[in-house]
Amino acid sequence: VQLQASGGGLVQVGASLRLSCAAAGPTFSARNMAWFRQAPGKEREFVAVIWRKNPYYADSVKGRFTISRDNAKNTVYLQMSSLSPEDTAVYYCAADRGTSILSSIYTPRTYDYWGQGTLVTVSS
Repeated sequence: VQLQASGGGLVQVGASLRLSCAAAGPTFSARNMAWFRQAPGKEREFVAVIWRKNPYYADSVKGRFTISRDNAKNTVYLQMSSLSPEDTAVYYCAADRGTSILSSIYTPRTYDYWGQGTLVTVSS
């Protein structure tokens, strides 16, 4: 499975941005799809996932970010709103093999496939 993330950019505080992740390969609809992010000097952290058709979010983005997927387009999205400088990071999409258990979805090692990342910079 190959993942291609896009949509990052430089925005101002309070702006909105939508990231996309296009997948190439088999059984996209069967895979749980996630977004992680990594800020400079920090570890990669969980942002959101669609696990068995249900969305889960990190507390830091809950109410501001929305994850969705379009299986017909093999694409997963991350709609981000009310952005703040703390959201500045490289955002990565990730896919598992479709068999992850709920307790593991917050951990990067759960995911076998990763996109190249797209940079989001929120300027104050």
